[in-house]
Formats: sequence, C-alpha cells, structure tokens
Amino acid sequence: MPILPTKIFTVSELNEAIGTLLDRNFGFITLEGEISNLRVPSSGHYYFTLKDEKSQIRAVLFKGQKAFIPFELENGQKMICFGRLSLYSPRGEYQIIIEQIEPSGLGSLHLAFEQLKERLGREGLFDEDRKKPLPAYPERIGIVTSPTGAAIRDILKVLESRSPGAQILISPTKVQGEGAAEEIASAIDTINTLDDVDVIIVGRGGGSIEDLWAFNEEVVARAISRSAMPVISSVGHEQDITIADLVADLRAPTPSAAAEMVTRSDIYIRKELNGLSDRLNLSATSKINSQKARLKLALKGLTDPRKKLIDLRLRADELLIRIENRVDEKINLLRSELKGAAGRLDSLSPLSVLARGYPMATTFPEGKIIRDIVQVEVGDRLVIRLKRGELHCKVETKI
Repeated sequence: MPILPTKIFTVSELNEAIGTLLDRNFGFITLEGEISNLRVPSSGHYYFTLKDEKSQIRAVLFKGQKAFIPFELENGQKMICFGRLSLYSPRGEYQIIIEQIEPSGLGSLHLAFEQLKERLGREGLFDEDRKKPLPAYPERIGIVTSPTGAAIRDILKVLESRSPGAQILISPTKVQGEGAAEEIASAIDTINTLDDVDVIIVGRGGGSIEDLWAFNEEVVARAISRSAMPVISSVGHEQDITIADLVADLRAPTPSAAAEMVTRSDIYIRKELNGLSDRLNLSATSKINSQKARLKLALKGLTDPRKKLIDLRLRADELLIRIENRVDEKINLLRSELKGAAGRLDSLSPLSVLARGYPMATTFPEGKIIRDIVQVEVGDRLVIRLKRGELHCKVETKI
C-alpha cells in the first residue's frame, strides 16, 4: 500500500493554504495581457480574462476602482494591469484583482480621448454642416475661462485694442482639476440664458494633457454642441487638439487668436469700407450710364405731342361720324319695322272691323265680347258698338 501523508487536507483547507502561499510569495504584481470575455453585471464590477498566446488568467476590476479610469474597457485591448493575486476558494480558481490598469504602449488618457472622439464622431458632433457661422461684428462677447489665468489677460488685451466698443461678459470657471469639466459646461449653459450674446470664447492657456483634460470631457463637448450661440474653442497651444476643439464651431490655436477671430482691426475695417465705397461708386456710375442710355433711346422714339394731339382729334372726328351714320341707319330701320308692325296691328284691330260696317256686341256691364247666342239669355242687357257710337239694348227673343 502507498504511504499516505500524515496531514489530510479538506478541499477548503487546501485552497486556503494555496491562497496564503499566493499572498506571501507574490503580493502585488504587474501583468500584461489581452482582454477577452469581458462582462459587466448589474453590480458594475468588470470581469474578464487576461491572456497571451499560450495561457490565460481571470481578472476582476471592482466598480470603485473603475471610477478612476478615464477610458472604457473593450475586448481585444492589450493592457498592463497592477493588482494582487487571489484564490477564489469556492471554485479553486486563482485570479488577479486589479487596482490600476492602462493600455500597453498607449497612455490611458490618450485611449480615453480616442474612444470619446470616435463615439462623438459617430453621433455627428464634429460634422461641418452643424457648425454655426461667426457674426461679422459681434457687440456682446461671452468668455468662459479662468478669471486669473494668462488666457483671460491675452483675450481682453486683444479685444480692447481691436474692438473697444464691444461688451465683454466673463463667466469664470476652473479650467483644470476635479470638477472643472462640470463648471465649464455650466458656464457655457449660463451664457446661453443671456440675451444678445453674439459669440462665446471657451479656452485656457497651454499645459500637459492632464492640465487640458477638462476640455476632453464629454460634458463639455455636449454643452458646446447644444449652445445656441457660436462657440470658438481656444485650448492650449496650436499643437494641442482637444475634443472641445473638434465640437466647437471654430478652433483657434491660442486664446489671443480667438479674440482676433471675433473682431476686426481698424485697418481691416477701413480697408473693407474703402472696398464698399469703391463698389458703391462703381455701381452708381454704371446705373447712371445705363439710365442715360435708356433715356437717349426713349427720346429718339418720341414724336411731337402737338402732332399726336391733332392725329387723335382727327381720329375722334372720324369715329364720331361713323357712329352718327350707324345710329341714323339703325333709326331708319326701326322706323320701317315699326310702320309695318302698326299696319299689321291696325288690320287686326276691332275698330277696323267696325269701320267696315260690322257691329260688336258685349255683355253689360261685364264687357265680354259675344260670339255665340248661348252666352246670353232673354232679358240680358247688351252694348252694341258701332263705328260711331254705341247702342244699349235688352234681349227680347233668342233665335
């Protein structure tokens, strides 16, 4: 029979012993691998596998630690993780509990920038057709920046020299550190509640990517995107590009350049006025010459008004004679037709019958013409009308 060890372990005791060995011999380690099988349950913790070409290990990133990571974890990302090895006793599996994680070969802030840039780009926040034009001569200019930084001094200096009559509204805010992004977004929203602000300058001076990071936050990008007023972004130096620059209606390389973009120098204004004056003079001269040519052409086509009047009088007389002739012809025609109608009417008149010796009998007092003997009775009174006079009779007998 094989010799058994003197100590017999339970499964739980063995796992606990192995867990203790891991803690004592490894503690915190740094591990590089590719993320796979990533899942995030309702608890908010991140569970995934870190693997290389030959092996893999389970990994856990708890929700509290994830809050300090600026980018999103995705399958396929190659990461460098710092954490401690731990044994999960119920399944006898060891894993790494991650405290810090960052992309392998790429900074975490850089990765966060690229991820947000890609997502907002898909939404169309960078599209040119949604960018608003700047006003030519703004009268009220809003500024969102730190009230104590070099950026505000540079902006005010340029505005004072180039557009001394413009009204300046400063919405002071933090431009770096915790809570700066939320303050910047709130300041942009506040200026949008004011009346008659023509344009907003948002920005700060140069610095490291960490210093400028507030302008890479989504909350700032959303505030710029929903602004009803055009926004100029002027963050850092010319080589610094932030998410705010991409969303803004116009990007300025520096705060001073932003102030120059919203104003016009005296030399520029004088040049523009001279150009407008020249164009006005040229247009007026061209219009006058055109009207002169039209007038000259019109004068050639004019006739002596006295001759025109005589012609009109002659034409009127001619028309009047023609009208009188037509009227006379119409009157004669109507007279002839009337005469014929009178003759026909006279031939049908009862008086014409009487004139030929035929009397006309009518009842009395009704005056109805008697055509048949049945219309009267013995004793009825009748009126016999002759050519000259009437006879009043009484019927004695009907034959």
